[in-house]
Amino acid sequence: VAPTNEERKIIHDLFLNTLDANTVSFRSRILPPNSVWMEDAKLKGLEICHPQQRNIFNRIFGGFLMRKAYELGWANACSFGGCRPSLVAVDDILFQKPVEIGSLLMLSSQVCYTQGKYIQVRVHSEVFDPLTQQHSTTNIFHYTFASDRNVPSVVPRTYGESMLYLDGKRHFNQTLES
Repeated sequence: VAPTNEERKIIHDLFLNTLDANTVSFRSRILPPNSVWMEDAKLKGLEICHPQQRNIFNRIFGGFLMRKAYELGWANACSFGGCRPSLVAVDDILFQKPVEIGSLLMLSSQVCYTQGKYIQVRVHSEVFDPLTQQHSTTNIFHYTFASDRNVPSVVPRTYGESMLYLDGKRHFNQTLES
């Protein structure tokens, strides 16, 4: 979804806050105080999908995928916030593609938005086929965690990260409304 005018202003202000006042270049970026670059707030994992995790359809059980995504998301929130976070919300989960037995399941967790003591985490789940070198998304999970203290702000550096930031902010705001 394209950013609204208000969201474009948020991204622009974030960008301006990272410019080095001592230079005239847009390439020279500095991290604001109590902040972390978004690219430094990632964790990744890999699972080889064994028959023990199969369901009645001889595919990988969705609960196994949900657990692995949650564990990686929690670990990312834990390392980012510096404490053991509590789960506040899980967004709706849609299984986009079944995961076959023997698949290489790649999980990528990203802190995409923070506010006060809250940490919004996105976990992207994909299957990698080593024969064709193709990656196929199976799920995208969104979790909201709470820390026992205020956490650093996460700051996007690229346009793609800015879109993840806005998506995380939308999911977080949706959690607050419900």
